[in-house]
Amino acid sequence: MNAAIRAVVRTGIDRGFELYGVRDGYHGLLEGNLRPLAGRDVSGIIQRGGTMLGTARSPAFKTEAGLERAVQVISDARIDGVVVIGGDGSQAGSLALSNRGVPVVGVASTIDNDLAGSDVTIGVDTALNVALEAIDRLKVTASSLRRAFLVEVMGRGCGYLALAAGIAGGAEAICIPEQPVDPEHVAQEILSAYKSRKQHALIVVAEGASHDAAALMRYFEEHRDRLGFVIRATTLGHVQRGGTPTAFDRLLGSRFGAAAVEAYASGTHGVLVGLRRDSVTTTPLTDVVGKKKPLSAKLIELARVLR
Repeated sequence: MNAAIRAVVRTGIDRGFELYGVRDGYHGLLEGNLRPLAGRDVSGIIQRGGTMLGTARSPAFKTEAGLERAVQVISDARIDGVVVIGGDGSQAGSLALSNRGVPVVGVASTIDNDLAGSDVTIGVDTALNVALEAIDRLKVTASSLRRAFLVEVMGRGCGYLALAAGIAGGAEAICIPEQPVDPEHVAQEILSAYKSRKQHALIVVAEGASHDAAALMRYFEEHRDRLGFVIRATTLGHVQRGGTPTAFDRLLGSRFGAAAVEAYASGTHGVLVGLRRDSVTTTPLTDVVGKKKPLSAKLIELARVLR
């Protein structure tokens, strides 16, 4: 996200605009927490994870009174246009502001990669590489001890991270929210790995799967005598959000941020900037908000074949 912020600021300055940053997302907007941003203010941030502007949840923003307050703050500050970097929740706010006459350009950023309007979103590659590094390290231990490991990754409503990490990490079983999880089937996959004399076995689970890490571990413990194996569980959680941005994410954020300013400058707003077939494109927010992008059926089939 910092790469996108940096690109918005420096592209905007190049266009002759004055730039302001909103601290702590919509919560900060309601508080009028805006600060001028010059080119030097965004120096040295491209290699940092997270966002220099901070973020916070804002239940008040979702109310009519909150939206009216946000529009008033924007008007009082003489802000002509807003760039919103974030996922579905953030872009739902973008659409709400746009519907009230505020020129808004959204930038696709979520590690879940479930946002319609972009093949890939800012943060996905970094989160995936953090998960993969953890999986690779665990597999070294698993091979040494001849044990099975279960790794839970983020993904409440979308299994993209689990699916991609499982394929890239060579998992024997992958559990995602998009498909029902049968604990016994997962157990049989691990037993099959042992019978084929594999040195280790790996299960990758999305936190939003019908049976998450805790539920699977309970099942394996209840049937431990029958199954005959011990599994160790690791939950990555928010570790995935704190990685140093990959080169891909830095480039993607830079492209998206610059494109957001160019879209606004050309009079295009009420849209989301995203990536389609390696081209930066814009999609109307009405075609994005509330329309979850489905997982690739080909990727799911690839996981089945390669396990």
